[in-house]
Amino acid sequence: MSLPFRTRSTPSTRPLALITKAGLAAWLKAAPALARNWVAGSGFTGSPGELCLVPGRDGKPVRALLGVAGDGAAEDIWHAASLPTRLLEGSWNLDPQPTAKIANRVAIGWALGAYAYTRYKKAKRQPAELVWPDAADRRQVTRFAEAATMVRDLINTPAEEMGPAELADAARDMAKQLGMEADVIKGDKLLKQNYPLIHAVGRASARVPRLIDLRWGDPQAPRVTIVGKGVCFDTGGLDLKSDANMRLMKKDMGGGALALGLARMIADAKLAVALRVLVPAVENSVSGTAYRPLDVIRSRQGLTVEIGNTDAEGRLILADALTEASSETPALIVDFATLTGAARVALGPDLPAMYCNDDDLAAELLRHAAAEADPLWRMPLWRPYRARLDSKVADLNNVSGDSFAGSVTAALFLQEFVGKGIPWVHLDIYAWSPQTRPGRPEGAEAQSLRAVFALIAARFGARAAG
Repeated sequence: MSLPFRTRSTPSTRPLALITKAGLAAWLKAAPALARNWVAGSGFTGSPGELCLVPGRDGKPVRALLGVAGDGAAEDIWHAASLPTRLLEGSWNLDPQPTAKIANRVAIGWALGAYAYTRYKKAKRQPAELVWPDAADRRQVTRFAEAATMVRDLINTPAEEMGPAELADAARDMAKQLGMEADVIKGDKLLKQNYPLIHAVGRASARVPRLIDLRWGDPQAPRVTIVGKGVCFDTGGLDLKSDANMRLMKKDMGGGALALGLARMIADAKLAVALRVLVPAVENSVSGTAYRPLDVIRSRQGLTVEIGNTDAEGRLILADALTEASSETPALIVDFATLTGAARVALGPDLPAMYCNDDDLAAELLRHAAAEADPLWRMPLWRPYRARLDSKVADLNNVSGDSFAGSVTAALFLQEFVGKGIPWVHLDIYAWSPQTRPGRPEGAEAQSLRAVFALIAARFGARAAG
C-alpha cells in the first residue's frame, strides 16, 4: 500500500507551519518580510483548518500555514486531512517540527486525506506528500493507515468482485502476511458443523456462504474475539428491499472489513492477546432455496428463531458467530455490523451506536473514542424491550412487531447469543461517508477502528520482546 510520506526532504520540498491563534503573532515576528506581509494582508488568523499559501517573488507558493487547535487536539486529524489535496503536488515538511502527539495527529490526518479508491478510475491528481515529522511514530501511523486503506478498499469494491469467496480470499491473504492461522467453513459444511443460521441466510445465492475463522497470538494470552458482519450484498431476501434501499448494499460487509482491519492492527502491534476473528460471509439473495418469513430455524446455540423479516439477516449470521465466540469464554468480544437503519435515523451516518454489557468497559471505550477523534455514542441494552422479540412458536423472533427502537431490539437479539459474564461490545455502524469532507471522501469509512484498537492496546498491551 502506497502511503503519502517521504523519508527525507529534497531541494524542492516546501515548508508547512502549524499555527495556533495564540502562536500567530510570534510566527509573524520571526518570518521573512515577504512572508510576513503576505500573511498579515491575507486575513489569516490561525483558526483551526484555515490554510494560507504564501507565494515567492515569482508568485508560486513557497510555503504554507495551517491553523490548528494545538496541543495534539484530536480534531487536528481532520484539519490536516485536507492538505494532501489542497496543497500543490510534491513534498512538504513541517517547520518548525511539532511534538510527537501533534506529529502523529497530522500524519494520520494526512494519510486519511490522501486516500482515493482507484481500482476502476485513476485519481485526478497525486496527493501532496509529507516528509515524516521527526517525532512521529511511523510504525503507529503506518499501522493505522494501512488498515484503514484495506477496510475502505474492501467496502468500496462492488459486490460483483467482493462476494463471500473474495472476502475470504482477502482474509487468507492478510493471514498469510501476518502469520495468522486461517480456516474457512464453506457451503453445506456449515450445516454439518452446526452453523444453521449462517447457512440459511446464504443458501439462496449461487455464491455459497462461508465462515471465516482467523487465529493469531499466544494461546495462553487473554482471549480477544472480533466478530464482523460479512453480508457481501443484501437484497433483503424475500422481503425484498426497494431500489433506493438496495443501492448501497455492497457496503453491508463493512463490519467484516472492520474486523479484518482491526485484526491487522492487533497483529502488527503484537498485542499480548490470543486473537480470534469470526466473519460470517454471505450474500442475502432471492431464489427457490431462500429462507422465508415465518420459517423457524434452530440456531447454533440451540435457541429457535422465527423469521419475522428476511431483511434482518445480519443479526442471524452474527448470532451463530457470537455463540462460537462465546464458547471459548474470551476476555472480550467486539462485534462490528452495518446492522440497522434505525441507528442511522437516531445518530446519523457519522456516529456509530455502541452497546455494551459492562459499564466500565463502555466508559473506557468512549474515552478512547474521544481521544482518537473516532466518535461513538452509547445506546441502552434496555431489557424491557426484549419482550418485543417474543415469538408464539419459537424462543424468539428476529424482529420486533413494530418499528420502535429498532437498533436497541437488534442489540438485544444479539445479546441472547453472548455468553453470560463475557464483556461484550456491539457497534452498529454505517461504514460509509455520504459526502466528501477532509479525510472522509464519499464512500467507505473505517469507523471506530482507532477507538477499538486503542481500547484493546490499553487493556492488554504488547507482547514482551523475545
